[in-house]
Parts: sequence; structure tokens; C-alpha cells
Amino acid sequence: MMRISTPNSSLSLLFLSLNLLLHLFASCSAIPPPLPLLPIPSASQLSWQLGESTMFLHFGPNTFTDSEWGTGHCDPSIFNPVALDPKQWARVAKDAGFSRLIITAKHHDGFCLWPSSLTDYSVRSSKWRNGTGDVVSEVAEAAKEMGLGLGLYLSPWDRHESSYGRTLEYNEFFLGQMTELLSNYGEIKEVWLDGAKGEGEKDMEYKFEEWFHVIHQLQPGAVIFSDAGPDCRWVGDEGGVAGSTCWSLFNASSDTIGHTDYEYSSGGDPHGHDWVPPECDVSIRPGWFWHSSEHPKSALELLDIYYKSVGRNCLLLLNVPPNSSGLISDEDVQVLHDFMKLRHETFSLNLAETATITASSTRGGLNDPKFGPSQVIKEGIYSYWAPEEGAKDGWALYFDFGRPLSFNVLQLQEAIHMGQRVIKYHLDVQKDGEWETIVNGTTVGYKRLQRFQAVESQVLRLSIKKSRADPLISFLGIYLEPPPAIGLELLNFNSNHQARHVRLRDWFWNASKASF
Repeated sequence: MMRISTPNSSLSLLFLSLNLLLHLFASCSAIPPPLPLLPIPSASQLSWQLGESTMFLHFGPNTFTDSEWGTGHCDPSIFNPVALDPKQWARVAKDAGFSRLIITAKHHDGFCLWPSSLTDYSVRSSKWRNGTGDVVSEVAEAAKEMGLGLGLYLSPWDRHESSYGRTLEYNEFFLGQMTELLSNYGEIKEVWLDGAKGEGEKDMEYKFEEWFHVIHQLQPGAVIFSDAGPDCRWVGDEGGVAGSTCWSLFNASSDTIGHTDYEYSSGGDPHGHDWVPPECDVSIRPGWFWHSSEHPKSALELLDIYYKSVGRNCLLLLNVPPNSSGLISDEDVQVLHDFMKLRHETFSLNLAETATITASSTRGGLNDPKFGPSQVIKEGIYSYWAPEEGAKDGWALYFDFGRPLSFNVLQLQEAIHMGQRVIKYHLDVQKDGEWETIVNGTTVGYKRLQRFQAVESQVLRLSIKKSRADPLISFLGIYLEPPPAIGLELLNFNSNHQARHVRLRDWFWNASKASF
């Protein structure tokens, strides 16, 4: 018998050719993504939403006069924050998990925190730095150094400017100030506008449409906030709470700035033609400006707000006002630190990562893992589980932990760059072979967080009952949040991080019927 030997190089070439053919075949048979469902967010809106939370900084003469709405007539020399340190503000924001800062460049009193060429009522006329300072510039520099985005609030209502009330003249004045701010301080991520105006004030028409076009021309990457958009909208209250049903879809033409339909703003519109996601603004203290007699909310109160804002498809805009020295007060810093720790203690361990995950169907079948159910434990919105098109009996994801585990928090996220889709869902556990619903929900959007009384189960099911189109689930998290008493104990546990992690992990595995 004759043996034929093949050189190693020939074998390598053969295997390479076969692999190439298999790769080409797989490429030719790959299933493309589904079509997006309009409306969808712009790139700047996506970046804004992914940031989750922004720190608002109300600062100005009101900080020194113990006021909320200044008269516009106080002596500018009163503004003198002798220890002003925007780098401290930025560090506090970064450490607490904020992605951006928004500074009140001008509040209703008309005092400008930058040396505007259009008025003398500004830092130029103050004692601070002998009139040579620029708060906006220092905040911009600090934000850039800490890798934070910068936003600006320029109040349309101006109680100092003499042209206020003369529509053409004041609109030109306002747009001139806006142009100064958007031309001299680098990249601006958000421009914050409102329709606030006290009763009995001069009649004044704001040319919002003209302002919007100029803002986008000068800062094309900025999102514009107002009661009705165009890029993000007010949720309708100042408590930081969104509706339990909350759509990013909206009809901007159905709302007007200064005349908010609170129910419509809170819930959005499943039939809306525009993508205008909601923003929840709330202050860490009772007032928006710092007052020595006031104290911050607790970390547990902030956590509740987080669940009802970020956890309901909104961005959280939390106001943390600097004090009259020009620093964020120690008690506010401590609360923010504790707030961050509470979130970490819950969301650092996703129990779903330990589960075997299956689905009612998968786009492209089981041979194409690109849209498989395991995608839902990957961080980010750009990978997602997609079901087979045209399912008529709903959609489901199944999780088997291999052993009973306790949990009390659900996190869901949709691939919002493909549109917001989910209308109704529920989470079920299996007991004695029967499914039992533990929580119902409506919209998901960017992020949905739901707390419920702790349950113990080995198997659970996410069932999506109604959707505007095939649902695209980008993330699912199952967590065990410590009850408030244990949460506070963890905050006061002053050992090292590793010891805290072990202590919490042991509590996770041993807890069974935790309730709160």
C-alpha cells in the first residue's frame, strides 16, 4: 500500500481555505438587524440619555441674600465666594456618578456669572477676584478636567435688564448673551431653558424657535431642554418623579413652554411623532439655592428618586447648590457619597449572569447568536435579544439559576436606538410547576427599575405581552437590594471595600424573605 504524505504547509493551507469558506458562508447567511421603529433618538439625545444623571448648580447672588428668586436690583458687590472651587464641584459630581454639570449662568435676577459684554450686571461688577473672574470659564475647565459634559442655564426671564418687555429688543439681547456663552466655553452638551415668570411681570414673547435654531447652529451636539423640547422635555414636576408609564415619544406641538400639560409631560405619548425624552429635575435641598437653614435629603430619599426617575426612562437632574463660600457643603457631599454606595451595594451583582437563559424564539434561529437571549446580560444598549419576527402569542425570556435565589429588584433596558417598543410586560416565578406573577410593568425605554417584596425562586420568566413591534431587550438585571435598615448598616460599616463585598455577598446568599 502506498502512503501519500502531505506537507504541513499544505495541510495548513487546506484548513485555512476551509475556514475561509465557512466564514464566507456564515457571512452570506447572517441575519441583518430589524428595521428601527420611528421615531428614534439622535446621536446627541442618545449620549444625553446614556449619561443617566446630571448635577445642577444653582449659584449666584441668591446664594448670598438667602433668596430663591432675586429682584434683579441687589448690589453686585454682594457676590463674593472667597473659596470658590469649581474643581471641587466637578470632583464631587464625578465621584457620585454624574455625567454632566449644568451651571446657572444667569438666573431670573439677570446677574451673569460670566463677564458679558452686553450688561454690567455681572461678575465684572462684583468684589470677587476684583471683577476679573469668570465662573462659567472655571466650571468649563473643571468639567473638562474631570471628563464631565458641560451644560448652561440662561434664564429667559430677566428682572434686571431694562429691555425686558420690549419683544424685539430683549430677544436680540438674550440671543446675544446666548451666543457669547455658546461661542467661548468649548463644547456645550445641554442648554437648559424654562418658561418661568412671576405673576404681574411685563408681557413678553420669547422667540424660542429662533433661539433653538441658533443654539443648534452654534452647538450642534447640544440637547435643548424646555417644557416641550425640542430635544428633551420637563417631566412636569420638581420632585424628580416620572409617571409609572413613561414614553420618550411625544408630540412637541401638543405642548407649549410655560403652559405644561403635566399629565401629558409625565407619561409621554405612545403615538407621538417626536423623540423627546423626559428629564426629572429636583433639588437635594428644599430650595434650589443654598440656604444655611436647610439640609439635604437623605441617601435613601435620593435612592427612591433614582428608582422613580432614571428607573422610569428619565434622566435625573439633581440640583446640588454650592454654598456662600463657593463650595459644595460637607453634608451634601456625604449624602451623595452614601447615595452612590447604596446604588453600588444593590447593582454591583447581577444574579441573571449566573442563570441559563433561553427564549421563546430568536431572530435567525439558535444558529445565529447575535440576537440570542444571552445578549441581555451584556452591558449597553447596542447588543440585544431579538425574537423571531411575527410572533403572535407574546414573547418570553426564561432564567434558570440552578438553585433557589432571593431577589427583589428588576432592571430592564430596551435598544432605544431602534425605537421604544414595549407596552406591557410581567415578571413571573415558578412555584410547584406553576407560574406566579410577582410584578407587572408598562413602558421600559432606556431603563426600567422595579422593586418588589423579596421572593425566592430557581426559575423566572419575563413575559412581554404587548409591544409596538417585536421587542428588543438590551439588558435584564435581577438584584437583591438590602432592606433600609441593612442598607444603612452597610453605609456605616467602615471596613475595607473587600470586607464590605464579602459581608454583602454572604447576606445575598443567606437572605430569603427580606421585605421592606
